[in-house]
Amino acid sequence: MTEHQLETGLVQVYTGDGKGKTSAALGLALRAVGHGLKVYMIQFIKGGFEYGELHAVKHLAGFKLRSFGSGRFIKEKPPKPADMEHARDALQLAKDVVNSGDFDVVILDEINVAVDLALLEVEEVVKLVKNKPNHVELVLTGRYAPREIIAAADLVTEMKEIKHPYRKGVRSRKGVEY
Repeated sequence: MTEHQLETGLVQVYTGDGKGKTSAALGLALRAVGHGLKVYMIQFIKGGFEYGELHAVKHLAGFKLRSFGSGRFIKEKPPKPADMEHARDALQLAKDVVNSGDFDVVILDEINVAVDLALLEVEEVVKLVKNKPNHVELVLTGRYAPREIIAAADLVTEMKEIKHPYRKGVRSRKGVEY
């Protein structure tokens, strides 16, 4: 167990239909690592995709990242058993990491979407939030943040789409959107 860098860790939520939720969490992670804090990012439903952050974190001491998922977009309700298993595995890792005392900042990327897709129960996530050690800064990202998670958070930021190039047919660009 390491010495705790933060006296008080808060719970942050980045949600909404606009671009920038994961990017904001990565910006916070970069700032934290720059000050010697240890960061662990767990990506829900993003496994199998080639996001740039997967490559970047290999060059940052104190930053770990693990992705879970099947490498496809989930559209089924109820979801496939394999998708539920990936989400449960990610949540178990999140519980282990949060409670280990080894990390100052823990980011649960797209966990709100995992709840919205019924891959996870909102009560399980709220329990994790409410029972986290005091020194851990916990960040939850993704559209559709449930009201229970919003209520349990200390800071909630909603990214709102005003204008986006995909509406003009511009596809996602490597290094910018992923």
